Amino acid sequence: MEVQKVDMFIMSNGKFFESHQINIIRDRLIALDDSKWPMLSTAQFNDPTTTLIVSILAGALGIDRFMIGDTGLGVAKLLTCGGFGIWTIIDWFMIQKATREKNMQKIQQFM
Repeated sequence: MEVQKVDMFIMSNGKFFESHQINIIRDRLIALDDSKWPMLSTAQFNDPTTTLIVSILAGALGIDRFMIGDTGLGVAKLLTCGGFGIWTIIDWFMIQKATREKNMQKIQQFM
């Protein structure tokens, strides 16, 4: 794959991943087969900042967990009112990392 295409992808989507994963993603994308590029370029990644804002505003309802695809945890947060508030507060600090991990899992499906 063209290095310029990969660099453009990294520049526009780098905020969706952990900083230490960027080089790994770049190396894998360079080695990626060109036939997978159209699927990868249309992939939608969750924005960690948006997820944090949702977590602050409606985290007790589990909406933040539903957004990143953790349906089971979202239902658990909903039924326990955010773990009686404790889980909600913990997620304020951890939801961005969880979002980036889910984005990494999503991009690994294409690679």
